[in-house]
Amino acid sequence: MQLSRLWLWLSVTAAVLAAAGSVAGLAVPGSIYHQETAVLADASTAQDIVNLFLVAPLTAVLGVLASRGSLRAYLCWLGFVAFTVYNYAIYAFSIHFGPLFLVWVAVLGLSLFAMIGGLATLDTASVKEHFRDRGEPLPAWFLIVVAALFAVLWLSEIVPDLLAGNPSTSATEWKVPTSPVHVLDLAFFLPAALASGVLLLRRHPVGYATAPAQLSWVVLTCLPILVGPFVADSRGHKPGWTVMAPLGVLFVIALMALVLLLRSARVSPAAGAVEVR
Repeated sequence: MQLSRLWLWLSVTAAVLAAAGSVAGLAVPGSIYHQETAVLADASTAQDIVNLFLVAPLTAVLGVLASRGSLRAYLCWLGFVAFTVYNYAIYAFSIHFGPLFLVWVAVLGLSLFAMIGGLATLDTASVKEHFRDRGEPLPAWFLIVVAALFAVLWLSEIVPDLLAGNPSTSATEWKVPTSPVHVLDLAFFLPAALASGVLLLRRHPVGYATAPAQLSWVVLTCLPILVGPFVADSRGHKPGWTVMAPLGVLFVIALMALVLLLRSARVSPAAGAVEVR
């Protein structure tokens, strides 16, 4: 149950490049985000803060621990690299071509291949044995409900815009053709979260292997949105304080569900008294 050194170094390299790009974005935002709307520039800065101080260092730490045999670290590492793939797809496709373009593309590619490799080489049957085949209804239902709620939320904006023949409301705020968040969520991440929740309810090995990553992704996704209003306020822009309460609740519940799920992975299948690291 060890992360391959290849996937480790791909993710560590991505983390280093991401941190370097975030430093540049925070140090000279006028050179990086000067062509973006205030909403997108503030969101990008909030993402840079979270990347630099949390995601990049923890991706490296979790990867090292996973390479040494920590199951919990491995499962969370998958969520961190998935989060990186998600956000750097947005950077690469939505931010105007500029000095950090190749950095963002490199982070996207390295993280994507690390995630695919980490998933492909993970022994899901062994992961299930670590969980003692226990049912985990709270984390499972949380993923299912979150996937359904966000799908309904995005469609409640998309469908009226389509029927009225209007541009995407969210895309207009960023001045991009379509909302990358809507595309990535509806095409990839919400279906994946739903599938992980259903498989976990059914005690399928893939459910145990992917649900912690999905929960980690939800936790991390909340953070830039929670930081965003503070960035906007510091720049004299209109802060979206109304998101703080619902996203704060979502963050706390997702974190609790993640901790609950990881705590249930206690005993090694090879030796009943040996704890999983």
